Amino acid sequence: MFSKQKPPAIRSLIADGNHIEGHVHFRDGLRVDGTIVGNVRAREEDSSILVISETASILGEVHADHVIVNGTIKGPVYARQMLELQPKARIEGDVFYTALEMHQGAIIAGLLRPTPSMLEDKPALKLAATGN
Repeated sequence: MFSKQKPPAIRSLIADGNHIEGHVHFRDGLRVDGTIVGNVRAREEDSSILVISETASILGEVHADHVIVNGTIKGPVYARQMLELQPKARIEGDVFYTALEMHQGAIIAGLLRPTPSMLEDKPALKLAATGN
């Protein structure tokens, strides 16, 4: 189900201190350190990665293959392949995922909803180890 292909390169950055109002569409990889008020969506045709750092906040929907969160999202999250929630992740909205890794300290105020492909293939839910 999950190939070990190399993840796409992060080619774009929304730096800390930047504030964008409007929808953001990207391909390959995007790192967000600033604020976005609008939906963030990766092209479905290409493999994608979205990194939301601890200084970042997004008010809107998030769509990408691989989503790594250590900041704040207020809106639904659609991770087509993998969702990684780091210790400072805060999500207010429903989460749709195929595979999920959640570290201690991460918070979701919404429903966890597996995608239909997850229900068919049944990948394991991975809980991140603490410490060390």
